[in-house]
Amino acid sequence: MSLQGKGLLLRLPQMSDYEQWYTLRHDSRNFLKPFEPRWTEADLSRRVFTMRVRRAREEAEAGTDYSFFVFRQQNGYEVLVGGVTLSNVRRRAAQFVNLGYWMGEPFAGKGIMTEAVAVCLPFVFETLDLHRIHAAFLPGNMASRRVLEKNGFVEEGFAEKYLQINGRWEDHVLFGLTRERYESWRYINRS
Repeated sequence: MSLQGKGLLLRLPQMSDYEQWYTLRHDSRNFLKPFEPRWTEADLSRRVFTMRVRRAREEAEAGTDYSFFVFRQQNGYEVLVGGVTLSNVRRRAAQFVNLGYWMGEPFAGKGIMTEAVAVCLPFVFETLDLHRIHAAFLPGNMASRRVLEKNGFVEEGFAEKYLQINGRWEDHVLFGLTRERYESWRYINRS
């Protein structure tokens, strides 16, 4: 399973991605630490990565979660730059999914994640045929705010002690995008 964008490829992780993933996560550790759940050196092991690859495939096949690695395509090579996760797919009356993402430090601030999220939106609204996509970020994370706003998301609320980040329960700003807002935003941005 893969999604294609302007110079980007989003696809499920493969075992052959381990070296790039390990290097990017290891080298970006201090950059990522303030925004993610607590993790240790053991979380970067090949064994844990193997379980991650297996779980990503099983969840995608079940239609519950989609964990994509984001690659920038350069000179015929795929360079891993980050990841996007669409998790907790809900059907029936809810019809929504949660969005999460991470970016390696060398690639941050270059508009890559904005494009990666844009690549996911047709998959969410057209392929999965969902009605809403939710995202949450730490109040001081202006980069995440910009990624979401540039993709048509709007602020919908505030959640006290919403997620455990770096070992502490942290408040989050809640953003959302409905199918109607997405279609309107897409139409305006094509003009």
